[in-house]
Amino acid sequence: MRILGIDPGVGTVGFGVVDTVKGKNTYVACGAITTPANTPLSPRLDMIYNDLNELIVTFSPDAISVEELFFSKNITTGIAVAHGRGVILLSAYRSGVPVYEYTPMQVKQAVVGYGNAKKNQVIYMVQKLLNMKAPPKPDDAADALALAICHARSMTSRLAEGGNDTCSTI
Repeated sequence: MRILGIDPGVGTVGFGVVDTVKGKNTYVACGAITTPANTPLSPRLDMIYNDLNELIVTFSPDAISVEELFFSKNITTGIAVAHGRGVILLSAYRSGVPVYEYTPMQVKQAVVGYGNAKKNQVIYMVQKLLNMKAPPKPDDAADALALAICHARSMTSRLAEGGNDTCSTI
């Protein structure tokens, strides 16, 4: 199974692609979709939509794992990220690829084993779990790979006895 992990944003959208076979995860690719800071929101969303569509065509994922929004202190930033996340979900939906959503705490729990892990701990474990020579860059790409690993682990635990059907994460 090929999983495309997406760390939503507007200025930077992290992506990570992982293949998983019988519980073994293999790094395929990672990177970031970036949009110019001084560009109005609508064209930035269009760039994200087009670039994500291209990623889906290029990598042909079997599942897409997207981080759920978490609002902490800056609600304004959260609203902009919500716009980007909406475009990401639309692109994934229109591609016909199943979408799974995970909270930051679920991702940290799956990758590090501790739901309140720090970013550097997540990056370190992504590097180790995917047998990478160096930490993935940028941090948004590392987060996206963590999302892909999270889904791989969740999907494996949700397999029907003797089958390949996955259940919803809800």
